[in-house]
Amino acid sequence: MRLLSRWQNSAGERVRIALHLKGIPFTYAPVGSLAPGEYARLNPQGLLPALDIGGRIIAQSSAILDYLEETYPQPSLLPADPVVRAEARAFAAHIASEMHALSVQRVRRFLQSDMDADDEKVATWVNHWLVLGLNALEETLLRRPAQWPFCFGAEPGWADLHLVPQLSAARRLGIDLSGYAQLLATEERCIEREAFRLARPEAQVDFPNS
Repeated sequence: MRLLSRWQNSAGERVRIALHLKGIPFTYAPVGSLAPGEYARLNPQGLLPALDIGGRIIAQSSAILDYLEETYPQPSLLPADPVVRAEARAFAAHIASEMHALSVQRVRRFLQSDMDADDEKVATWVNHWLVLGLNALEETLLRRPAQWPFCFGAEPGWADLHLVPQLSAARRLGIDLSGYAQLLATEERCIEREAFRLARPEAQVDFPNS
């Protein structure tokens, strides 16, 4: 099993966390180490990450996570209770679809190059969508039926592995996180775990000056 990604890629970090939480052996292959054009040949979508399983390529972090959960069910990344499980999936989907997808580098570049948006307008766009999303996530955690140490349980899982990389990305993009006590407390507990530390950008072989 080979994970194709790069050190600074939130979706790739999600998958690395999942692999480490489940204890699944894998090889990390930075896309920068591939021959020119090789990644486009392997993954026509061209987006990161991709999971190479004996030459079969799974694109999109959500599909990869589904595959890992189905083929390596223990330990599960999802809560046992069906309603809480759906809540965890919804929390993660809000990050992946409503926040990350609207603020990634290719979207910001398009706003600048094709929509003639200057840096201030791009920053306004990013701030709008990320703050809207963070407010929803914070409120979601406040409304939980139990105040678990992690997003939806006693152990980190599906929602947490989406949350931690997104908070890091928000910081890089200049978002003030001081008002999100629930999110930050959950993040603090997560980053104490080895699975999260091993998945961090600075722990990857292609991290600059590593």
